[in-house]
Amino acid sequence: MSQKMKTVVASALALTLVLGACSKKQEEPATTSSGSAPEVAARVVKIGFSAPLTGPQSHYGKGYQNGVQLALDDANALAPKIGGEPVRFELVVEDDMADPKTATQVAQRVLDNGVVGVIGHFNSGTSIPASKVYSDAGIPQIAMATAQAFTQQGFKTTFRSMTSDTQQGSVMGRFVVEKLAAKRIAVIDDRTAYGQGLADEFEKAARAAGGTLVAREFTTDKATDFMSILTRIKSKQADVIFYGGTDAQSGPLVKQLKQIGIKAPLVSGEMTRSDTF
Repeated sequence: MSQKMKTVVASALALTLVLGACSKKQEEPATTSSGSAPEVAARVVKIGFSAPLTGPQSHYGKGYQNGVQLALDDANALAPKIGGEPVRFELVVEDDMADPKTATQVAQRVLDNGVVGVIGHFNSGTSIPASKVYSDAGIPQIAMATAQAFTQQGFKTTFRSMTSDTQQGSVMGRFVVEKLAAKRIAVIDDRTAYGQGLADEFEKAARAAGGTLVAREFTTDKATDFMSILTRIKSKQADVIFYGGTDAQSGPLVKQLKQIGIKAPLVSGEMTRSDTF
């Protein structure tokens, strides 16, 4: 299990145990056994979850879901009690398909299921619009989102489980200049809240460290052909190329870098760090 997923599991455990204490009661019928006192049925405490579970980013979402479910299973195995009352944590799962519009619809469905807290969404682009839905309902949300805008909205219910683009981008920007000795830098991003935000912070830090931006190019999170972008970058003779986006694009991007004869290394964020890449 990666360090990132361990963080997710820890966040899930914290969320279930803390938020369960203030959940609404959802009683189940008590069961009895012959010759013994009635057993108190565990109250179900529902935790919402949403991520891309279909499409090119489904491997991220499935790994995220598995980590959260593992955390809930571990918690339930301890026969937890809240205020002396036995409870059982249950995950309510929705697929937001990494689409911002779908995310708000999914958020409402999760709330309609009576959840007391939400883990997700995975992407910044989905977490940001969904966060208002949860905030309006007073439901806490812990997301994987890294975009600064996610927590800058001022919602008291909004939390993230990992570093922001500011932290990650600034470290990478300094690294390519100070450690890779790169002076001429090209930047590409996928125009998503995550990709663009990370690229912006990277560029800012690289410039501050003494690097020169020789190209800033844009693509989408659906693209697979980057030859025209790379042809323009090749003429700029960049020492390093930074990509802000996911492995669905960074994988083909690296292949095409080699095909076109660019020797500059590719630097990218945690969404490129995957088994698929």
